[in-house]
Amino acid sequence: MEFVNKQGRRDGSRGQYNRPAGIDTLGRVQPQDKDLEEAVLGAIMLEKDAYTVVCDILHPGSFYEPAHQKIYEAIQSLGAAQRPIDMLTVMEQLRLNGTLEEVGGPAFIAELTSRVASSANVEYHARIVAQKYLARELITFASNIEAKAYDETNDVDDLMQEAEGKLFEISQRNVKKDFTQVDPLIKMAIEQIEAAANRSSGMSGLESGFHDLDKITSGWQRSDLIIIAARPAMGKTAFVLSMAKNMAVNYNIPVAVFSLEMSNLQLVNRLICNICELESEKIKSGRLDSREWDQLMARIKHLYSAPLYIDDTGSLSIFELRTKARRLVREHNVQFIIIDYLQLMNASGMKFGSREQEVSMISRSLKQLAKELNIPIVALSQLNRSVESRTDGKRPQLSDLRESGAIEQDADIVCFIHRPEYYIKSDTDAEGNDIRNLAQFIIAKHRNGQVTDVRMRFRGQYTRFENWTDESPAYGETTIGSRINSADPLAESVADPLMGGSVDLRPGTADTPPPF
Repeated sequence: MEFVNKQGRRDGSRGQYNRPAGIDTLGRVQPQDKDLEEAVLGAIMLEKDAYTVVCDILHPGSFYEPAHQKIYEAIQSLGAAQRPIDMLTVMEQLRLNGTLEEVGGPAFIAELTSRVASSANVEYHARIVAQKYLARELITFASNIEAKAYDETNDVDDLMQEAEGKLFEISQRNVKKDFTQVDPLIKMAIEQIEAAANRSSGMSGLESGFHDLDKITSGWQRSDLIIIAARPAMGKTAFVLSMAKNMAVNYNIPVAVFSLEMSNLQLVNRLICNICELESEKIKSGRLDSREWDQLMARIKHLYSAPLYIDDTGSLSIFELRTKARRLVREHNVQFIIIDYLQLMNASGMKFGSREQEVSMISRSLKQLAKELNIPIVALSQLNRSVESRTDGKRPQLSDLRESGAIEQDADIVCFIHRPEYYIKSDTDAEGNDIRNLAQFIIAKHRNGQVTDVRMRFRGQYTRFENWTDESPAYGETTIGSRINSADPLAESVADPLMGGSVDLRPGTADTPPPF
């Protein structure tokens, strides 16, 4: 059935008329304020410093009227060329652009300046214009998503990713931060120093459990983005899990781990190897002798109720991460986030010319998220194969970061994990130093501190990193006894040097965790 519109033209839509631009299906006009737009343009041409006030708030698209957009484009051109901005220079620029008559001619430009007495309120007016523009963008965004949601050929998951990406893009346009006078910042800095002085550890940030590293960083600092990079098989995941265990179990710091590479069960198995000092092959096969079963059951209790949260979403987008991270901080007071690893993330819903541009956007977003949530974020990263072709010990450097130089730029700290024995295949290096189980934690960039190397011990059989100065039992040495293997089969407790104190093995006490 055909319908006749107001202009007498027929169309096949049910009850639809040709609507003027800016009017929706319910007859509502999009958010706009023509008078305020004119007031802003007039103030800019009236006062020489007005443009510097609004240039960070407005762009041509912020204006609803096409004529106002063209006028602001001319003003932008003058500002970029550092030329004076007034009625005459704007008219001249419009004439050069060939748009003077389109906007209403010299008479309309003169009329704009005559309507404004001063530019005293130009910033306030400009922010209202910007808010109207964002409201229009949200309306357009919602309409497009609604139309695509009705189309059953669209995949819902892809549509959600696209919606998140577009909404993130719109929200970024409204990210403005006012200047802060230095006095309150000095007060906050003094309070932070006093709080650190009152701590027995002297740390101002979150302790990682690696003492030499904590001395250099004073603990992981809030709002920092920390990149830990290494070649495959160097132990990136083992390191962050060792650190997560230290923080969540030993210091009771809520930690979230986003694993894009391994499942949550695989990560927990690694944690069990780490904390129980049992070889991963035995955990996988379940071939444990009675002593090892006692050791497993005694130490695994430390993992129960630990404030450790694991998300193993395989193809995690930066937008999903933001949503989940905010919820974890709000609901579980998470203070530390680990991402394994950065190159497996994506920015679904946004288009990029190259993978490098996408990684750059992800890197910047992680830094913004760390600042927004005011917590440290650690992201693991891969290194280029160029490391393997070196003949000077294959020590990694900043230029080896894979896919994007923006990672180095955005990060507050960039670290590398390097294990010389992996390449040398010997017990000593060229200088004769013992390198067995040696892991070098190389701090290559440190925005607020020194760059140096930290020596750690890597115990591959337990996928665990330790402090280099810790006394560790030799490979295969018994670390916890059992009633079966004990010289006294009725022994009530045995020493547990790893966790401290002793593990009570008396009947009826199996549910009581050993002390830290």
